[in-house]
Amino acid sequence: MIFKALQKHTVLIASISIIFICTLMVFFATESSYNNIEQASLWVRNYFGYFYLYLGLGCVLLLLGVALSPLGTIKLGKPDAKPEHSLWAWTAMLYSAGMGSGILLRAVQEPVFMQQHPPYTSALPAETLALEYTFYQWGLTAWAFYGLFAMVVGYALYVKRKHVRISATVEDEIQSETIRKSVDVITIITTVFGLVAAIGLGTTQIKGGLNHVFKAELGMTTILVLCVGISCIACYSAWQGVNKGIKLFSKLNIIITLFILLFIFVTSDMLAILNAFAQSTFHYIIDFIPMSLTLGDYNPGMAFLTDWTFYYWAFWLAWAPFTGIFIARISKGRTLRQLLLGVLMIPSLGTFFWFSVFGTSAFQLIEGMETYSNEFGNVFSSIFVFFQHYPMASVLNLTTILLLVSFLVTSVDSAVFVLSMFTDKGSKDPNKKHRVIWSVFILLATIALVLLGNVKPDIDVLGTVSKLLIITSLPFAFFILIMIAIFLKDVVKFKKSIPKR
Repeated sequence: MIFKALQKHTVLIASISIIFICTLMVFFATESSYNNIEQASLWVRNYFGYFYLYLGLGCVLLLLGVALSPLGTIKLGKPDAKPEHSLWAWTAMLYSAGMGSGILLRAVQEPVFMQQHPPYTSALPAETLALEYTFYQWGLTAWAFYGLFAMVVGYALYVKRKHVRISATVEDEIQSETIRKSVDVITIITTVFGLVAAIGLGTTQIKGGLNHVFKAELGMTTILVLCVGISCIACYSAWQGVNKGIKLFSKLNIIITLFILLFIFVTSDMLAILNAFAQSTFHYIIDFIPMSLTLGDYNPGMAFLTDWTFYYWAFWLAWAPFTGIFIARISKGRTLRQLLLGVLMIPSLGTFFWFSVFGTSAFQLIEGMETYSNEFGNVFSSIFVFFQHYPMASVLNLTTILLLVSFLVTSVDSAVFVLSMFTDKGSKDPNKKHRVIWSVFILLATIALVLLGNVKPDIDVLGTVSKLLIITSLPFAFFILIMIAIFLKDVVKFKKSIPKR
């Protein structure tokens, strides 16, 4: 009986066991684990950083090529299928799952950092270059990684009628069940570490916002309460499924985000923002390829690339399987062209405008200061410090805290849903027991690592978990090449088999 249960849930048991062992190692051998992870992540970025850059550019060009070619007319579903979700709901869900609280963490801090520390020498104004490089790190390449997995998994799911697993994209060519299950286990482990880091970092920012608003010194208890609350809401949302819980919270996120964005926009120098948005977007487009290849003057140097761009690319790649699967799951009824152009263009332009509004406004605030003393340098508090220069600062701060909670909920609930699909034999509507198991396990893993961070304050435990993503993303970087080759071979064959009208 036990043996049959183990066989039935091999991926679930293997994933949880590995994550549990890793957690114990970090807990009981904290310093050595930290040093090993730090060294391994630096090794990956030093030796494979440029490979990530070239892979990212290749993914952007590939997706544009597929979208604009005859392959773009292939529909994810039956020929007469209609999109399962409206464009509004679809955009809200993919953006909430794909970016989430990151745009709040970096809204002010990153553009200001790029302005104060230009990545490379340029004839452009420092402000334009700062926004352009911020766009580069949050734009087409990130969404190309997500879109690639969404395209391949969506094709496998709705055209070839496969189960919802990353391994399903290659199972026709790779017969070894051990290899296929290993791919799914690595995907699950990467997703869980990403979630733990996201919840830990997000709750830390929420605590920082509460301390700023109420002039308090809230501590570890607040973070633990936030972790429990967010995990419970996310569990309920995942329990309700895509059409109820996840869609509802995603729409709420976009509405609140638009409220904050429009408020800052109309109370700032709108003309300067629009000008900065247009100029930076224009330069981003024409500089995209030389930036992606770090050609000549566009090379920021290894130190900068290692700390910023390589890290971002590895991070987006690590999140791509889970995010891509979720996007594929909600894209039934759309053509590959609609999927790819939508994933690449809509969230990228929205993100560019977001950073233009906050970045340009922050630049003007700095310009009006007698001396800038790195007021916007803290990633956890920069946006709350920024709001102090605007009317209704308290309302903006509290609304942002609410948005942070909601973004974390949608990141966790969509990930729990995808993890449940993985471990429930790739079911599109996974058993609710799996959703509860993953919600509880993620909460326990997060609490363990947050407590460890408190016990070992001299070691950045959550940052270390984030760096684990860089290590676990490396297998995906090579797997992508295999996945692309198999997909292109199959999709071209499928397109030729469709009778011409």
